[in-house]
Amino acid sequence: MDSLIFSEFPIVKFATNIFVNVRTILQYDKTPLIEVVDELITKKIVPKKYTTQIRIYHSDGTYLAKAVGTRLVKSPESDKAGVKLFYPKGMTVCTLNGKTLFEIKRNGPSQLSTTAELFTPDGYFIKSPQEYAPQLFLGSKQEPLDLTGIIIENCTFHGSRIGIWIKSDQSISMGVN
Repeated sequence: MDSLIFSEFPIVKFATNIFVNVRTILQYDKTPLIEVVDELITKKIVPKKYTTQIRIYHSDGTYLAKAVGTRLVKSPESDKAGVKLFYPKGMTVCTLNGKTLFEIKRNGPSQLSTTAELFTPDGYFIKSPQEYAPQLFLGSKQEPLDLTGIIIENCTFHGSRIGIWIKSDQSISMGVN
């Protein structure tokens, strides 16, 4: 399977919360970190197809790669940093200095699960262990989202431009249009 594509806008589950028709699931300041994007098929989008895109930054803010569906696309800076991609059966793994930064597991034709350690462009750490990993809606057990003591659990966001918006001034907004 080369990529994960949806002909309808996907339902995304992130830390027990469900995002329906939401383009940007998680954004930091002006940078989308987890989003739903159009998948280009032979330079046309007919009918519309969608997949997930997740940006991967190093703790020093270097943009390393992005996960687009089940593919990892390295940035020009990633080779200088020493990023390596591996492709075990049914997976794509991104490592830096022997440490796994990102894993994508393909669980079926339209099922994807990821594990990541996400950093922002200015080096803040947004931890995403297995139970917090963004997933397409699979109904798997996940823990609620804990944003500095504010628990966001079993919420549904529908049609928002940005689901969760974290800002460098330490404010958090949800369901932003």
